[in-house]
Amino acid sequence: MMSERKEERIIMGVDPGTSVMGFGIIKVVNKKSSVICLENLSMQKEKDHFTKLQKIFDRTIELIEEFHPDEMALEAPFFGKNVQSMLKLGRAQGVVMAAGLSRRIPVCEYSPKKVKQSITGNGNASKEMVAGMLQKIYDLKEIPKQLDATDGLAVATCHYFQRGSESMGSGNSSYSGWGSFLKNNPDRLS
Repeated sequence: MMSERKEERIIMGVDPGTSVMGFGIIKVVNKKSSVICLENLSMQKEKDHFTKLQKIFDRTIELIEEFHPDEMALEAPFFGKNVQSMLKLGRAQGVVMAAGLSRRIPVCEYSPKKVKQSITGNGNASKEMVAGMLQKIYDLKEIPKQLDATDGLAVATCHYFQRGSESMGSGNSSYSGWGSFLKNNPDRLS
């Protein structure tokens, strides 16, 4: 009797920020995903922007070395009116990308609206709605007080939903959002 070959992928999701950065890492085995890391990197005490960038790079590399992600997904910066804030956010995102690419990890990015749509079915959902849905999807006991970590988890989950079949090989379905996830995983909601 042949045993079924297990396809395994690790996806690192990142919500870039210059005060708080959120990381969410999921492990996908066949069609089942689980959270293996959910954390915030706080840089609020750092005064110098370059020190923040170094801290972002160092922590990203540490997480890569610890969890060995196969893919990395980032939330694309939204366009705001404050040019200085946009520049700083873009630099933070670039540092995360550089860390992943330096370890030969493919990087994708998703708009905030796409991430929210993928998780909740509503592209205008609040951070709290996204976190609540992720709590149900992954059966999390609690969610972090700062929702940047759940935003990182949302990006990883969005990537899984959007690219699941490509990443996992043939024979697996791709999820286009919450509805298709629930249809294929009715046991995940009580």
